[in-house]
Amino acid sequence: MGEPEVKRDKPWIIRTYAGHSTAAESNALYRGNLAKGQTGLSVAFDLPTQTGYDPDHELARGEVGKVGVSIAHLGDMRTLFQDIPLSQMNTSMTINATAPWLLALYLAVAEEQGAPFSALQGTTQNDIIKEYLSRGTYVFPPGPSLRLTKDVILFTTSQVPKWNPMNVCSYHLQEAGATPVQELSYALAVAIAVLDTVRDDPAFDEASFADVVGRISFFVNAGMRFVTEICKMRAFCDLWDEITRDRYSIDDPRKRIFRYGVQVNSLGLTEQQPENNVHRILIEMLAVTLSKRARARAVQLPAWNEALGLPRPWDQQWSMRMQQILAFETDLLEYDDIFDGSVAIDAKVEALKTETRAELARIGALGGAVTAIETGLMKRALVESNARRIAAIERGEQVVVGVNKFQNGEPSPLTSGDGSIFTVSETVEMEAQGRIKAWRAQRDAAAVAAALDELEASAREGRNVMPASIACAKAGVTTGEWGERLRQVFGEYRAPTGVTPETATSGAAEEARLLVADLGERLGEAPKLVVGKPGLDGHSNGAEQIALRARDVGFDVTYDGIRQTPAEIVAKARERNAHIIGLSILSGSHVPLVREVRARLRQEGLDHIPVVVGGIISSEDELVLKNMGVAAVYTPKDYALDTIMVGLAKVVERAIARRDAEAAEPRREEVF
Repeated sequence: MGEPEVKRDKPWIIRTYAGHSTAAESNALYRGNLAKGQTGLSVAFDLPTQTGYDPDHELARGEVGKVGVSIAHLGDMRTLFQDIPLSQMNTSMTINATAPWLLALYLAVAEEQGAPFSALQGTTQNDIIKEYLSRGTYVFPPGPSLRLTKDVILFTTSQVPKWNPMNVCSYHLQEAGATPVQELSYALAVAIAVLDTVRDDPAFDEASFADVVGRISFFVNAGMRFVTEICKMRAFCDLWDEITRDRYSIDDPRKRIFRYGVQVNSLGLTEQQPENNVHRILIEMLAVTLSKRARARAVQLPAWNEALGLPRPWDQQWSMRMQQILAFETDLLEYDDIFDGSVAIDAKVEALKTETRAELARIGALGGAVTAIETGLMKRALVESNARRIAAIERGEQVVVGVNKFQNGEPSPLTSGDGSIFTVSETVEMEAQGRIKAWRAQRDAAAVAAALDELEASAREGRNVMPASIACAKAGVTTGEWGERLRQVFGEYRAPTGVTPETATSGAAEEARLLVADLGERLGEAPKLVVGKPGLDGHSNGAEQIALRARDVGFDVTYDGIRQTPAEIVAKARERNAHIIGLSILSGSHVPLVREVRARLRQEGLDHIPVVVGGIISSEDELVLKNMGVAAVYTPKDYALDTIMVGLAKVVERAIARRDAEAAEPRREEVF
């Protein structure tokens, strides 16, 4: 007798997070990945698209096509999905503040393809609340933003029933330093805030609430603490079942299932010995696939070299092959949950659930997630957690192989030679500006104006904005026009930075404090540091930690948060009589933005103020920046904040010495 046939579970959806430069280039990348066995799309949009600006807006300068694809209108979306049948595709779109708009463009393209809305499958991230805590692509205040999230949920529930209208996204919370309990509790608090908003809507149909709950999905992170991450996912499943049953009275257990996709941790990817990242990514993937009852529905993995720059198609293929080998070569999918009955796992899960319930109660007592964000309490807690994480790495208590332990190694052949990382040409922005001018010129201006007026009326009158947004898409409205019209209705918002006098940190080394104190005595005041975030890059974790550690060592620090123009940064430096400017840019737009900051400093007669830059910056770009006059460049390999502080103090010392020498030079000439 032969062996009985084993029934295998269906694999998770295999994705790579991808998109860059133009819609045409990204379309070619998607079709190539699908041909290699990818089973779903995960679209990365550039920062102007995510924050509602056209490619020719001032704030879009340097950002077009850098961290994702530029989508400015229906023509771009049409090109992005050319020859990709949307009725057969499962498409995830990482989009938040402008989620209603990008979904409207997607639906308009689907209609052009002849795909019925009822057949469309996919997800809009649409979790604006976490954007105030991390990543920073918010536009409007929390109240109107929640209302837009609700509009998408209600529209898709009735019109696009297979669509997941929201990924409650704890991924970026962990990237901002969240502990497992913070990731659990903050994500669940966000989900509660959204579901309460939907339930309290006057137009809401109570009979459809179970369907709404059943379509809410989550997007999570998995770090290197392998056992803890498995337990976190099992705790997520239990707690979501508990909340939907007890708070929302959902009787159908299928509607209470915790459905999630995942991208594993990018925060832990290292610039040093980057080949080690392959092992990290694989281990992190196991945490979200091994436990059957807590297994991800969709997995996308970063590439090994993302701490160096944008990955190439080959790098993404390498990550995709990890998923395929686990899913198709191993026997993982032939077994029930291999952790059921484990005493150690059960104990850890219960501990996480107990702590999370307590944290949820505390957030509830404050008035819920939105209030906790508006008061800055959630953000400050994340900044403090991240400070503890960095301090533990600095002290060697948290080992990172190749960074603070086992630093000696062989040079990696993977990082040598031309083309070892992908770069986006600066011509992409100019070409996008030309295309959008041509798009505006060929459309029916009256139809555009009428569609925008209806969008504004819908927003002001409290009607669902999705029908008007779809009409705007078909009329040829651009991303910037949609965003600007809603800015006129809802206003803009600047979230708390979490960097306050009360923010607790682990302190600083004595050497750095003494050096800055000596510098202060020489200056007659504490040295003044302006930390700036030019452009649209909202990844503020590094800037926050630099600002906090600089405060701790004795700098007089000014940090006003994300999304500043070069003109605003230079004006702040003048106002504060800054001794040094630190720019944090992680979106790849460092060269054009730094060039503009330096030019404005010269125009204002402030080019004596030294500029240092931090971000994901290649060695080639580091040389470019230093040729512009940048005093120092810091990248992810520079994890020791106290060492950076010493460097900043020495940059100021050199600037003072240069200034003194220049001041003394005319007097020497007078002697002769």
